[in-house]
Amino acid sequence: MYKANFGFMGLGVMGYMLALNMERNGFRVAGYDVDAEKVRSFGTKYPDKNLVPCTTLSEFIDALERPRRIMMMVPAGKVVDDAIAGIKDALEIGDLLIDGGNTHFPDTERRSKELDSQGIIYIGTGVSGGEQGALWGPAMMPGGQPEAWELVKPIFEAISAKVNGEPCVGYMGPRGAGHYVKMIHNGIEYGDMQLIAEAYDLLHRGLGLSNRQLHEVFDEWNHGELESYLIEITADIFARQDPETGQDVVDLILDEAKQKGTGKWTSQNSLDLGAPTPTINAAVESRILSAYKEERIRASKILFGPRPAIKVKPKIVIDQIRNALYAAKICSYAQGFGLMRLASKEYEYHLNYGEIARIWRGGCIIQARFLNDVRDAFSQNTGLTNLMIDEKFAKAMNAHQGDMREVVALASRNGIPALAFSSALAYYDAYRSERLPANLTQAQRDYFGAHTYRRLDREGTFHTQWVDQSESE
Repeated sequence: MYKANFGFMGLGVMGYMLALNMERNGFRVAGYDVDAEKVRSFGTKYPDKNLVPCTTLSEFIDALERPRRIMMMVPAGKVVDDAIAGIKDALEIGDLLIDGGNTHFPDTERRSKELDSQGIIYIGTGVSGGEQGALWGPAMMPGGQPEAWELVKPIFEAISAKVNGEPCVGYMGPRGAGHYVKMIHNGIEYGDMQLIAEAYDLLHRGLGLSNRQLHEVFDEWNHGELESYLIEITADIFARQDPETGQDVVDLILDEAKQKGTGKWTSQNSLDLGAPTPTINAAVESRILSAYKEERIRASKILFGPRPAIKVKPKIVIDQIRNALYAAKICSYAQGFGLMRLASKEYEYHLNYGEIARIWRGGCIIQARFLNDVRDAFSQNTGLTNLMIDEKFAKAMNAHQGDMREVVALASRNGIPALAFSSALAYYDAYRSERLPANLTQAQRDYFGAHTYRRLDREGTFHTQWVDQSESE
């Protein structure tokens, strides 16, 4: 029997779906899992498919053609280290090991260096799109040695999502670059989701729109500049009823958002590198606040604010929120790409931002029409420092910044929290300010800690003796 072209180590939902995707595209796929039932299912559920179930690691290794190409689809963290430890001694120089999980990029950096020293080629690959994306075409962000990319390029291009015939996959850069870009994707995803949630809160709790009306609003928005996967599924969510109770499903869901940590990693990395990402941070903080459900219930009986009741014509408010959502989205993406710009230099990734935007146009959670313009912006100006100052996006920001102000003011007046919208507006105003009050902050630092400061009128570093020594004595 001829050998398998590719192997999956870990046959959970994502591994299984990717294997089926790969087999559908003409590749023979071997699969192994420590769970014998998953291996059995892999071999019997689709008996007509070109799948090779393997019950032991040695059988799995022997089933693969050389150089072996193995993709680990296991939970991030120690499980990945254990999987590597369990298989690396069976691999040969030139074999390729791929981590397709949501791994924190420093772990990929470490593993890449360790395995490279042993002659094993390693790729950290970000995979976005969930179960359906894995089956029908995800966005993929591989990073590692250039020769590693060449080993998987035809396979990854075959199984990835396609937009206008272009595969949503590309080489990100060395070592942990792929998982880094996936981390930023998820951070931006947090921002997108929180902005949409705040728009919903303003429309529903503030304006009083029903779920049916919300479905119509978001469906209309999905045919304009906000067209995206997240807006599309949001419209669908508002139309879904629970078959048991007849109630709208969205109204039955506890208002407590979970997180797996990738948004937090983005925020932590932005602080490490000194990159402002306030909208992404606000999204992370909003999920954390949502988890304080019991405390919020108690506080709602003690702390008071205005009763939400927006008294403006609905059509005007809906248009303002749509425009503000688009402008805030630009701010959030500007923050994410700005962070990648610093990371590319710090970690020597040499990221191609236009290529990243191209890959994100399909298959992933943040896929959107908007990303065509992002790709064009970075393709036309490879030295673009901030997305907001691209000609097209600057025009949109200038046109919609007034709506952002109205929406943030509406939220404030009606006691509706809008952490993401507020942070996006503040980011925009701070970035466009020729002068910020940081001069006072630096004066305070010099006053209490002699930290020195720079001056506007001359070169050098200065310190003021703020307290008269004779007076202090």
